[in-house]
Amino acid sequence: MRSSRAFAILVILLSSSLAGCSGNQSDSGGPSSGVFEVATWETGDWWLYTFSTPDYSDDTARLVVASTSEEDGTAYMLAISSRTEARRHAVLNHNPFLGRITHSELGAFENGVAQPVLSFPLEEGNSWSFTLFSMEWDAFVSDVSGSMAVIIATSSDGSRLDYVFDNEAGFYYSFTWKDPMGVTNLRMMLSESGSGHTGDVYFVRGGDLFNGTWEDTGNDIEIRDTFLVNDHPSDGEWDEMIYFIDADCGSGSSISLTLRDHMSISALERIWGPGASEMGTLGTIPYPSGEYTLTATFTGSSTFLRVRIAGGITQSWSL
Repeated sequence: MRSSRAFAILVILLSSSLAGCSGNQSDSGGPSSGVFEVATWETGDWWLYTFSTPDYSDDTARLVVASTSEEDGTAYMLAISSRTEARRHAVLNHNPFLGRITHSELGAFENGVAQPVLSFPLEEGNSWSFTLFSMEWDAFVSDVSGSMAVIIATSSDGSRLDYVFDNEAGFYYSFTWKDPMGVTNLRMMLSESGSGHTGDVYFVRGGDLFNGTWEDTGNDIEIRDTFLVNDHPSDGEWDEMIYFIDADCGSGSSISLTLRDHMSISALERIWGPGASEMGTLGTIPYPSGEYTLTATFTGSSTFLRVRIAGGITQSWSL
């Protein structure tokens, strides 16, 4: 069943790509093959997605409806079934479809404003605009066939979104964001969906604090950087600081990493010797506000280090 639907989607996307080259209307000129009204979600509904990005390894997360009464009863809360995955999504910040989702349009919030990434009813030829990834998009429904509606959105710089709403699943079948050069920044693919999820689910409200990448820095180099950790602008103190580390040393190379607070107390220490590699490490640091100093020392020419740190405020629900 899933493989036949995937083949149908491939055919639709290929035809939609050709239609997208000629403007914001279908070339067929014929009547719409269907109209989709907004889906209604219930607590415990879930979707299992694989997320692919160019800079990080793929990850899989089960998104779960944790609440149906957010924003004075006008929005859902979409959480994740794993605390670790919720932290990962908070620090990497690549999933726009977490947190509050509006009842009326299944709209995601960006900078506190609901954005109609979908605009119901979905009908072939319908068009609208929204903001996502801090970019303005013009969208239109290029095709409605079976249980799938294909949407294409473009920005003024040549970036493009291609996404498919699955009317049976009640959410996205796929979602792809490409930059003006055609490089895929994000791809979401639905693996499974269902209802009646039970157990604890989590949403971690994240805020970027530090992001640094160093590659082939040269022999015997020390890099020092400082950053200030303040509270969340509207929700007060962070519960914790979340870090994400990728490190790789070639033969004859080494890396040392230290993070200290304003009292020179070490909050994080790592050492990698020749040939060592550590990719996708996720961890937490107790949150005191103030100034932090990150020091990275590189020996040898073949090294790679990436460090991301975010503040996190965790909400949880028991379903």
